[in-house]
Amino acid sequence: MASFTLHGISVSQGIAIGRAHLLTPAALDVEHYLIAEEQVEAEVQRLKDAIIAVHRELHTIRHTLPKDAPAELAAFLDVHALILSDTMLSEMPLEIIRNRCYNAEWALVTQIDELSAQFDEIEDAYLRERKADIQQVGERILKVLTGSATVLPDEDDHASAHIIVVAHDISPADMLQFRDRAFAGFVTDMGGQNSHTAIVARSLDIPAAVGMHNASGLVKQDDLLIIDGDAGVVIVDPAPLVLMQYRESQAQLLRDRKKLGRLKKTPAVTLDGVAIELLANIELPDDCRAAMDAGANGIGLFRSEFLFMGRGAFLEKFPSEDEQFEAYRATVVAMKGRPVTIRTLDVGADKPLDTDEQTSMNPALGLRAVRYCLAEPQIFLTQLRAILRASAYGPISLLIPMMAHAFEIDQTLTLIEQAKAQLQVRGQKFDAKIPIGAMIEIPAAALALPMFIKRLDFLSIGTNDLIQYTLAIDRVDHEVAHLYNPLHPAILYLLGSVIAIGKKAGIPVAVCGEMAGDIKLTRLLLGMGLLEFSMHPAQLLSVKQEILNSDLSQIRPQVKKILRSTEPMAIVAAVEQLRRLKMAV
Repeated sequence: MASFTLHGISVSQGIAIGRAHLLTPAALDVEHYLIAEEQVEAEVQRLKDAIIAVHRELHTIRHTLPKDAPAELAAFLDVHALILSDTMLSEMPLEIIRNRCYNAEWALVTQIDELSAQFDEIEDAYLRERKADIQQVGERILKVLTGSATVLPDEDDHASAHIIVVAHDISPADMLQFRDRAFAGFVTDMGGQNSHTAIVARSLDIPAAVGMHNASGLVKQDDLLIIDGDAGVVIVDPAPLVLMQYRESQAQLLRDRKKLGRLKKTPAVTLDGVAIELLANIELPDDCRAAMDAGANGIGLFRSEFLFMGRGAFLEKFPSEDEQFEAYRATVVAMKGRPVTIRTLDVGADKPLDTDEQTSMNPALGLRAVRYCLAEPQIFLTQLRAILRASAYGPISLLIPMMAHAFEIDQTLTLIEQAKAQLQVRGQKFDAKIPIGAMIEIPAAALALPMFIKRLDFLSIGTNDLIQYTLAIDRVDHEVAHLYNPLHPAILYLLGSVIAIGKKAGIPVAVCGEMAGDIKLTRLLLGMGLLEFSMHPAQLLSVKQEILNSDLSQIRPQVKKILRSTEPMAIVAAVEQLRRLKMAV
């Protein structure tokens, strides 16, 4: 067979080489037939029994997780259990059987299709990709109904020593089957940067390529595959010379990774003696372990919305103040005195908080983040009290997303003072001087920075949204995704301006978006004057290595030239040249 290449989305770095193992394809194509009236209740009971069996299965998997299992796996299993308990999946298919006399499989798939269509209307990347979780829960029920199962290679089979799993999609529960196996990497038709597959890939540090569209149809069982995780490319049946080159690259990467491990306790200091803070982005308290293992100086971004996701009828219920407090306190305690920055709830509009809520015509520009919180002050106050209570156990900073107006800052500060007063009445301890900062992710905020500096203690640049809003593109829309460009002259101008103004005012500025963890851009950000980087823990040591090999006195003049340039191709070439620049010692 001739070699060919598939292109998808890069979600985790590295190279994997192995034989393809195709998982059972999606089971949502089922028999459709009508049942007699007298069979209805028996069919209802058959579906109920299947749901109960899946509940038991998820419970068993969840409570037999190995201690070293990534926190993301446990979180996704919890989400699947909540989805399974939701009436939209556990009750509505039963009503379809009773009202339409559909067989159980048909009724279940009908409801899943209806829910999937609703999720397709959501513009937010993370929540739209949760459609896959609904489908995977449905498939688990169908596997019980039909008696089918995912088949893996025999554990004793030597041929499975290095397998690359190829599937339409892979559920978190199914991933556990590969946890203790020689699992080199995986390739999926579905998925994007924020899909559960991508998140788990990064947490396991496994090469992966997602969004390949038809890989599961084109790749055959036992095909030899190469995954180039950096490029999001899969090479099927590579030529001998290509295979040899990738084996050499893979061996070099392994040597480099071992060397990186030695840097965990090395301070991030440039060649000319400038100390840099390297912080971690996390979603859940259990992620602190990976941050500590990578040698993070602290948590630069705790995405608190993950505590609100996957609850009941898809966020119709909120975590209580005590539940939130326990999560924030656990994070602070786990970080052992290192600072923790918690971003307040970043949902709303395109992230509906109950199934009946209407999404706006343009959710990215609608009632989201702090706008939602100010419109729902009781929800906001509950979270603020929980965070403040946790601040009595260690250093916490409050980070407010998507502010653009002075009145938004002032209203937020007023609510924080109100939350403090409520805790004082209760006699509960908190840090009265908790630092309060803003996410700079809207061009208006970056261009009107003095009003932020006047009122707040620190700034954190969210490059993902800043790029999206500045360039007026939806980065998850395949039609325009190619226009998403962190090196656009306007983006560099805004970044350089925010960092410079913050430095002049003596206010700390961090970058917590994807740019912070991209080693191709580390020197560029250093040259702009950035002293705080916050990223996924898996990226931290690579960025640290770039910092240790950089001299700011030599980088700054080059970056000044880049910031003066208005030609995109010239900027790309100059940034690449900057990265290759050998530092004179």
